[in-house]
Amino acid sequence: MGKRVIIIGSGFASLSASCYLAKQGYDVSIYEKNKTVGGRARQFVRDGFTFDMGPSWYWMPDIFESFFNDFGKKTSDYYQLDKLDPAYNIYFSDDVITIGDSMDKICEEFERIEKGSAEPLRKFINKAQDNYEIAIHKIVLRPGLSPLELVSKDTIVRLDQFFKSISDEVRKRFKNPKLISTLEFPVLFLGAKPSKTPSFYSFMNFADFGLGTWHPKGGMHQVIRAMELLALELGVKIYTDQAVTKIEVTKGKATGISVNGNTIKADVVLSGADYHHSETLLDQQFRQYSEAYWNKKTFAPSSLLFYVGFDKKLQNVSHHNLFFDTSFEQHAKEIYDDPKWPEAPLFYANFPSITDSSMAPEGCETGFFLIPIAPDLEDTQELRNKYFDIILNRFQKLTGQQVKNSILFKEDFCVNDFIDQYNSYKGNAYGMANTLLQTAFLRPKLHSKKVDNLFFTGQLTVPGPGVPPALISGKLVSELIVKYQKT
Repeated sequence: MGKRVIIIGSGFASLSASCYLAKQGYDVSIYEKNKTVGGRARQFVRDGFTFDMGPSWYWMPDIFESFFNDFGKKTSDYYQLDKLDPAYNIYFSDDVITIGDSMDKICEEFERIEKGSAEPLRKFINKAQDNYEIAIHKIVLRPGLSPLELVSKDTIVRLDQFFKSISDEVRKRFKNPKLISTLEFPVLFLGAKPSKTPSFYSFMNFADFGLGTWHPKGGMHQVIRAMELLALELGVKIYTDQAVTKIEVTKGKATGISVNGNTIKADVVLSGADYHHSETLLDQQFRQYSEAYWNKKTFAPSSLLFYVGFDKKLQNVSHHNLFFDTSFEQHAKEIYDDPKWPEAPLFYANFPSITDSSMAPEGCETGFFLIPIAPDLEDTQELRNKYFDIILNRFQKLTGQQVKNSILFKEDFCVNDFIDQYNSYKGNAYGMANTLLQTAFLRPKLHSKKVDNLFFTGQLTVPGPGVPPALISGKLVSELIVKYQKT
């Protein structure tokens, strides 16, 4: 049996790393503090309704396929994948934009909104596709050890795209505010304002319009189940209800963990838990980053989430729905510039049972609502209830239906829950934003600078926030572990 690796946490990055390490012959064990596997991608089931508690968008299908291919498998070996049409709807105060499942349909919709916009859209997406190929196949596959990782003939000729923002790029080509919001939306997955996100990240627009939006039958948690099954097939051992209280260090080397009063020895410790929290499991002298360091960083938003069971099928909505009937810029300011509860929040609503009948009882609808908010806000039940009423009233008006009396139950999840259940720094939902000064080698490191045999993975390190980057992060750290164990 190979060297023993202990992994803290069981989210996408941890499961990814566990599979790659087990394939290399390591003896891998995962310790998860919650009752079920998945980290923020856990599942909530009640009265026949099934909810993905966290990630609900399946973008970049090639990344998922590549992961399973690395083990001689395909996604179809584990779950059924369907392309959504429409991919999503965007509701404005006076119109609804429908994003279809092909560029032709999307161009037709853009022309409806702004005559002559189809041609610049195709050029923009072609450039975004070029960036996608470079980003996914070159940049994000680097472990963030050196600035030289970003230096290549491909990046040098695109250097200006790292110093211009997505917002600059979009607004140069399009004038209609609805189209601008539509094209600026995907970078919110990176956790920063469009005006602070390098234009190179337009590759997210290709992920959106070029590759499309997909749904794994049974929900996003099916991907977690698939990865868990693969890990078990490879010999990984998974322990739940195991809250790690300390990372043990002897003579400058990680030697194991303390959990439930027991010390468990290991040759390598890898934490896929929140990076800031992971370092609090170390004695002070072994921590790389100070509280001041974390406090100065730009974090992705937190979220106020609602899981709602409806006793009827809803009208005039699709699987994914964005409600942009208020000011995009103002809400962004209330997240990043002047953090506070938003006056008139944008919000997202997801009804997976529209396309997947397994997610709700017959004749009913599973509803997931999300309001992006600043991390570290006051979080009370009174505030949660207030904002549910705000968005539900707008939802009813914009979709032309009454739904309040059709609610069978409602559960909520917010800042305090992110902290309590995921040890999330300030209750953030998506990790550290991918701004210019928080990209690649400028992010917290995969390998501890102070403790040998201690590694980190997930959305606070490279490549960054999002599910596909988490899969890649697990692969990168596993390669680094193998490399360091050989030297």
